[in-house]
Amino acid sequence: MKLRKEEERYLRQVLNAYLTTPVAQKMKEFSQHGTTSTFDHCYAVCQTCLWINRRIRLHAKEKVMLRAAFLHDFYLYDWHDPDSSHRWHGFTHAELASDNAKRYFSLGESEREIIRCHMWPLNITRVPQSREAWLVCLADKICCVREFFQRKAGAYLCF
Repeated sequence: MKLRKEEERYLRQVLNAYLTTPVAQKMKEFSQHGTTSTFDHCYAVCQTCLWINRRIRLHAKEKVMLRAAFLHDFYLYDWHDPDSSHRWHGFTHAELASDNAKRYFSLGESEREIIRCHMWPLNITRVPQSREAWLVCLADKICCVREFFQRKAGAYLCF
């Protein structure tokens, strides 16, 4: 899923206020899946959301979707550390990411709700309610699988 140059420019324009902040840059310090940083994973989810939305013409609200996609894993720790507070990471990090995003950035309730429900169906009570939320949830799963197999194969898989 490769974006066109104008789509990549649009994505960077929408996320410009987030990408260069010190707190967002801190996401580069944490491993997400294999050798992929949390920052790179979140950016890949944005790219995947935009690609699916445009290719299938789903007409999602792109700015809302992209802001939420970039901040969906904004929990600011390495969940691989053998710390007992990370034991339930899969069930708890979406709420923490939403709280962190609200603390550091100006987000609306739509973005926060997208972040809170991106772990569905693991968080069974947080079912995505909007087109944007479904796209972030789907793109997150696609990127997780790609990153897992990328690590196993030792090469980048392009879907």
